[in-house]
Amino acid sequence: MTVCRPGGLKKSAVHTHDLRHGNQSAPGPVLSHTPSTMPSLTVPHVPHYTHPAATQQELDYADLAIIDLSKAGDAQGRVELAAQVREAMKTQGFFYIVNHGYTEAQTERMFDIADVSFSGVEAEEKRVYTAQMKQTGSYQGYKPRQYWHVDNGVRDQLEHYNINRDVTKKQHPEALRPLLPEIDAFARHTHFNVLHPILRLMAVGLELPEEELVNLHGFSSVGETYVRFMKYYPRSAEDELNTKNVWLKGHTDFGTITVLYSQPVAALQILGTDGKWKWIKHLENALVINAGDAMEFLSGGYYKATIHRVVQPPPDQRNHTRLGVFYFAMTDDNVRLVPLASSPVLQRVGFTRRCEDKDAPDMEAWRRGRTSAYGQSELKVATAGAEVEEEVIGGVVVRHYN
Repeated sequence: MTVCRPGGLKKSAVHTHDLRHGNQSAPGPVLSHTPSTMPSLTVPHVPHYTHPAATQQELDYADLAIIDLSKAGDAQGRVELAAQVREAMKTQGFFYIVNHGYTEAQTERMFDIADVSFSGVEAEEKRVYTAQMKQTGSYQGYKPRQYWHVDNGVRDQLEHYNINRDVTKKQHPEALRPLLPEIDAFARHTHFNVLHPILRLMAVGLELPEEELVNLHGFSSVGETYVRFMKYYPRSAEDELNTKNVWLKGHTDFGTITVLYSQPVAALQILGTDGKWKWIKHLENALVINAGDAMEFLSGGYYKATIHRVVQPPPDQRNHTRLGVFYFAMTDDNVRLVPLASSPVLQRVGFTRRCEDKDAPDMEAWRRGRTSAYGQSELKVATAGAEVEEEVIGGVVVRHYN
């Protein structure tokens, strides 16, 4: 059995293979990649970030599939996993990945590095590296707290720092500079050993050549796939009341694949097919995967962008910060987001388009439009109901869920 449920995680190591650099991809599954910038044998000391204990509250958790990535080492394994990923995407839209090639110690180290972005950089220096999101449509740099409007005049209490997969694209705060080789290695590992295998499975699920989606996600191409370190801070009782405990409204990501390194503070929820919000359970050293708008465009609606939100944690975790480590993947900037019409699956089931092909944006236009508008634009109540609000980005309707 290649999909298991919580409690049955396989501990086997992931096999390693060589991989060519640049935009080229080795044929078949690649489960290891050696970064071009290797961390030194003696890594810089950083303070250890201690996560709070996992919640003991009884929560209504989503029943997500767990995909064992070590099974992707042969063609038959990929066929089996592709069917499981396809089913997961059509039901919950989220799934876990285990045996992804990073040890618990390596994952822990990345959370330590992530916290340096916030605890190790003074406010004045953060302002120097603040992203001009509305003006440039780029998240590279800091998103400060209270930049986004949540609801009823309440602004967010989270900050994040975004680093292009090419860590040399921009300058970084002084405290992060000695850590860039490790961040580079992390980006390359997630891109080649996690993202690419997922894209291969999704391509197989569409009955396309295995490299079809991989070839749209070059590591050295022009684009904004990035590592994100994110930290949520506790809010006031008044803010919780005015937003009904919602920290980030229900939304879809705008890229193709989001990779979230699981952490123990419960706050993430997904909107189920029954219209109910379900919590995402923390699994130690697992990854949480979901598809975004760009994947929905490319798959003609076959792989749907998943609606998710962030809410106030349960009572036993409420006074803690919530630190996150993400990899937000997008296609190369020049890829037009139209259905992959050569897919035999799409030819059989048909396409669901969010706009006509002639009006479809490319990845650059879509990411710039979504980044500039998020949390800044005036949302209008949708005709579908008072709990759904809408905005229009490049002629495409984007919905937000209260």
